[in-house]
Amino acid sequence: MPILVHKYGGTSMGNIERILSNARRIAADIQKGYQVAVVVSAMSGETNRLLALADEIDPHSSGRERDMLASAGEQVSIALMAMALHKVGVEAVSFTALQAGIHSDPFHTRAKITSIDTSRLREVLDRGGVPVVAGFQGVTDNMEITTLGRGASDTSAAALAAALGAERCDIYTDVDGVYAADPRIVRGAKKIERISFDEMLEMAGAGSKVLQTRSVVFAKKYRVPLQVLTSFEDKPGTMISEEVKEMEDILVTGICSDKTEARITLWGIPDQPGIAAQIFEGLSNQGISVDMIIQSKGQDGLANMSFTVTKPDLSDAVRVTEKLIDTLKARQMGVDEKIAKVTIVGVGMKAHGGVAARMFRCLADKGINIYMISTSEIRISVVIDEDYTELAVRSLAKEFDLVDESVEEKGA
Repeated sequence: MPILVHKYGGTSMGNIERILSNARRIAADIQKGYQVAVVVSAMSGETNRLLALADEIDPHSSGRERDMLASAGEQVSIALMAMALHKVGVEAVSFTALQAGIHSDPFHTRAKITSIDTSRLREVLDRGGVPVVAGFQGVTDNMEITTLGRGASDTSAAALAAALGAERCDIYTDVDGVYAADPRIVRGAKKIERISFDEMLEMAGAGSKVLQTRSVVFAKKYRVPLQVLTSFEDKPGTMISEEVKEMEDILVTGICSDKTEARITLWGIPDQPGIAAQIFEGLSNQGISVDMIIQSKGQDGLANMSFTVTKPDLSDAVRVTEKLIDTLKARQMGVDEKIAKVTIVGVGMKAHGGVAARMFRCLADKGINIYMISTSEIRISVVIDEDYTELAVRSLAKEFDLVDESVEEKGA
């Protein structure tokens, strides 16, 4: 019997009426012949409320205790969802990450899933029941509770779908799919009906708020299609799957912006082998991910290097980098938090040239300066002053035909 995984986000779990509506949807899929496993987030605003309590006591409280506190929100949700399923006549059993066998590494507040033992979940599925699993959580080999980072219930769902060999993972949220640009910035942004794993991975990594990057990584690796739908209406969403030929006909599929990164610059470092390795090994050892990197050759055998990290990791990244300044004999270090990353994505770039030139000309015509550039086969990202973010996104959306002009005109 095919397996579906449903994931319900915080807004979809926002009140009892919505939870009961979710339960009826799950029951309907069971009637269609599916086995269904469910992953839920904490109720809307609950994680923020819990962490605000921690901050009142100590904003610098330990990651272990913050994880213990933050994970409580999902425990409430799994119990309520299981009760709702019982109410509509479906057997259900709630599971914390520990009970569900979701194992993680030991990095508190940003742990990564290492394995899932699905044996207890399969027992429930095999007798026609629904396992309701807490998203956002993991457990270490030492039985410590971890959290996977904000928004990581998507990752929990995709990982669980992969572990169960699910036919599909349906992500229910408060938006009705993935849009070519943020509709809050671009009026009339087109909704994407189908997008490849690679494109979605690039968009998620570039600031799209619809899915977390790691959820798409799991889905791509194990070839589990993802579907993004709204839990508030019965309407088609966006299917995320392997690439099909027709996708290459579209030059640019989407555009994203991200204001959650900061730039660290080192001036006057030795221009010799091993320097970059020292810097990035030190960051990696602290579990800090680096996004964009640029190095330029200076004078007198010296070089300058800039790289970006997420703002939550900034203080740790600065601390690690400062320790290396004397070792590297760097002349100066600077930090810039007033930046934004703007990215265009599309598998069509592989078959069509001149996309970068169009992007850079479009930004130049609006007086927007580019600080850093990064590319892949299907992505071009630039770092700009964050004050120009919305202007850049709107301009590029029009340049690459990502706006439904009829909708835009109605709103004008």
